[in-house]
Amino acid sequence: MHPDLPRAGEQALELRSRALALLQECDPLAKAAAARALLAGRDALALDTTAMLQPAGPLPGRPARPLLLPALRVPQRSMSRPEGRASLLHAIAHIEFNAINLALDAVWRFPGLPAAYYLDWLQVAGEEALHFTLLREHLLSLGHDYGDFPAHDGLWIMTERTAHDPIARMALVPRTLEARGLDATPPLQRKFAAAGDARAVEILGIILQDEIGHVAIGNRWYRWLCEREGLDPVALYPELAARYEAPRPRPPFNLAARTAAGFSAEELAYLGE
Repeated sequence: MHPDLPRAGEQALELRSRALALLQECDPLAKAAAARALLAGRDALALDTTAMLQPAGPLPGRPARPLLLPALRVPQRSMSRPEGRASLLHAIAHIEFNAINLALDAVWRFPGLPAAYYLDWLQVAGEEALHFTLLREHLLSLGHDYGDFPAHDGLWIMTERTAHDPIARMALVPRTLEARGLDATPPLQRKFAAAGDARAVEILGIILQDEIGHVAIGNRWYRWLCEREGLDPVALYPELAARYEAPRPRPPFNLAARTAAGFSAEELAYLGE
């Protein structure tokens, strides 16, 4: 049994409190392993949907490396060299590490939602942890490790902007920033295939299928929250995107994946405006 889960005879831990504790964990390997264990052991955990939790320290917990730079200052390396391939894998691994944090934050931060919401985002955290683990293992096979290259922190910036509003969070993190991965993954697979890296192509295929489900979860809870508040989800989205300065998605779009993730025809048409 994982040490972060309750042993026989011990009082069950509470799921949202445990998610917050994991979010504050700085070691990426420990965080990924514990997130997967938390998902596997969710049936042994109590769930308090009403608790108003407070972090004991800064969020998220992160390692000293990688060095975080503004996105435009992160060096670009050629895929024609092994170091360039490793650098791109590292960038994807960093996105997946941040995605663990995003999902854990969604679990603990917003009280008063249905139990299914918290279990959905716990599932996302566990699956993002698997993605990070697969990418790191492949990175090790290329002679590098997570932290060896600089990275940027764009995903977490939007998480902080939407920390007070679950509707904005669902609209602009899973449905906007993470949905960009649906569009970006097939071109990345072609790049790695051209470089002869079949394992990277395989891992990205796993990630793409899981991410369709993650974006679908964002769509489902965005619409549920809008319905609860009597809001039109389609009309509200551009207002939220402008208010929080969310980046406008750029083509080419993976329309098949976006449709599978639950975007409506009207929402897909908005992308082309």
